[in-house]
Amino acid sequence: MADVSQQQVETAIREYIDPYLQKDLISAKALKNIGIDGSMVTVDLEFGFPTKTYNDIVKAQLKAKVEALEGIETANINVSSKIAKHAVQKGVKILEGVKNIIAVASGKGGVGKSTTAVNLALALASEGATVGILDADIYGPSQPQMLGASTRPESKDGNSLEPVMSHGLQSMSIGYLIEEDTPMIWRGPMVTQALEQLLKDTCWKELDYLIIDLPPGTGDTQLTLSQKIPVSGAVIITTPQDIALLDARKGLKMFNKVNVPILGVIENMSIHICSNCGHEEHIFGEGGGLRMSEEEDVNFLGALPLDRSIREYADSGKPTMVSEPDSRIAQSYREIALRVSAKLSLQTKDYTAKFPNIVIENS
Repeated sequence: MADVSQQQVETAIREYIDPYLQKDLISAKALKNIGIDGSMVTVDLEFGFPTKTYNDIVKAQLKAKVEALEGIETANINVSSKIAKHAVQKGVKILEGVKNIIAVASGKGGVGKSTTAVNLALALASEGATVGILDADIYGPSQPQMLGASTRPESKDGNSLEPVMSHGLQSMSIGYLIEEDTPMIWRGPMVTQALEQLLKDTCWKELDYLIIDLPPGTGDTQLTLSQKIPVSGAVIITTPQDIALLDARKGLKMFNKVNVPILGVIENMSIHICSNCGHEEHIFGEGGGLRMSEEEDVNFLGALPLDRSIREYADSGKPTMVSEPDSRIAQSYREIALRVSAKLSLQTKDYTAKFPNIVIENS
């Protein structure tokens, strides 16, 4: 029986194209070590994104490929995740306690952005990441209701705020600080200052990802975020409707102009399935998000249905990822979360913390 070589094992591993990274594991630098001991092979993988529900799938796929090699009886596949900080806009200071900020944006209102943002955050958490969500909509904060949280944030030092915990997420919103029916009659500069304070004066606790639920549009708030806040990437939410796509393109181009990478496009309310008869209908059009992704050369992250339960669960303070974590819709959110975090993991990492500080002393 001929001994198998490391190159043969690498060739077998290279045949597996990761569905989220969209490349083989060697090119994606996920392969960390191969150990060969007679007829037994050990493979160590390390992903740059959370993979709790994906681990068993990749283990089974690689085990089958490696054990198909002549001379191999047993393949042990070890999988781990290590989420790194990624580069942000030049000249913007990294936020303490937060590795990566992901902005969730839409060009117009009514496309289900906030519901998608909270389920995306919950899906990342379900994959093993430490996640927070910032409600950046000062005029119409919705995350407190969606998270079923109404606790006023504590302040241990009188200067900063502790994030409100709900469903395992760290969260912050102007909605925690005002009465529910109090209108925010503020001009633009006050809004942007409030947003900066909510972000920077919150004691975020070692987050892998902070999801920022942006208000719709491309105005002061969006520009403040993209110019003063360290954003690792942006996700654009749209519906298939032409008017929504028109505005979504504006949001996409805004992030391009301020050098914030676009992680991809999510098409919400893609298809409606009748709860009575099961009839499927594309109420807002068909395939618009995919066409936009192809035309703008960005990732299409996935499509979500127009489903009454998504709205009902969000309104009740227990979003789909909490109420029905094993449902088909929850699986769609989880797949999108894996694509978003995998796409981010391939971007340039932030190495500023590794650079030495040069100190000049007078002798």
